[in-house]
Amino acid sequence: MEDFINFHHTKDLDKLNENDIQSFLRHLVMERNVSTSYQNQAINAVKFYYERVLGGTRKTYFIDRPKKEKTLPVVLSEEDIVKIFKSMTNLKHKAILMVIYSAGLRISECINLRLKDIDSARMQIRIEQSKGKKDRYTLLSSKTLDVLRLYFKAYKPKEFLFEGQYGGTYSTTSIQTFFRETVKRVGITKKVTVHSLRHSFATHLLENGTNLRYIQSLLGHSSSKTTEIYTHVTTKGFDQLKSPMDNLEI
Repeated sequence: MEDFINFHHTKDLDKLNENDIQSFLRHLVMERNVSTSYQNQAINAVKFYYERVLGGTRKTYFIDRPKKEKTLPVVLSEEDIVKIFKSMTNLKHKAILMVIYSAGLRISECINLRLKDIDSARMQIRIEQSKGKKDRYTLLSSKTLDVLRLYFKAYKPKEFLFEGQYGGTYSTTSIQTFFRETVKRVGITKKVTVHSLRHSFATHLLENGTNLRYIQSLLGHSSSKTTEIYTHVTTKGFDQLKSPMDNLEI
């Protein structure tokens, strides 16, 4: 909203019209080259001012909201995952990344896990009030459980599964930092983040024959369309395809 006001600093804010709003949005897209996420934030800020602050009746305008870029998630291969875990010597760091990958968790879900959320009897992990304010259950890997037991004996967490140096939840920044260092150390050149482990979990499940509906449930997606993006990422079956170029006598 501050950007919008500064863009039209010579005009009375309450007298701006739809054309003024459109010119601001064109400025963001054409001159500042901002992301669609930023464009949407800008539109929502302007809409909030005119519709909520001013009562919603003083301005009538129609905006073609920008479409989000259709980008595919970057996925690590199973070989890359093996490299990462085999290279890790810090037990706590290894346990954190193993939980994220093996259960398909968001980083925020991982750091908010409590001891009571690990159900070794049913081999499940309970995720409470995650994105969308929903609870769900996801997988507890037997290999991950073995590492968690070693970790528990060594670190003896009190409340949260992974606690910071002085208690409370573990630092998101710390996880991102040691993940980057590990990826660099094992020679992975893809531009991956901790969230890539979640994408890899879903893609590897799909490649191993798991139904998309199950994957949707494990990830906590509200819409199946969100989960379907992994069908565009998987390479399963590519080895059976042949480029038409190879049929040409050249």
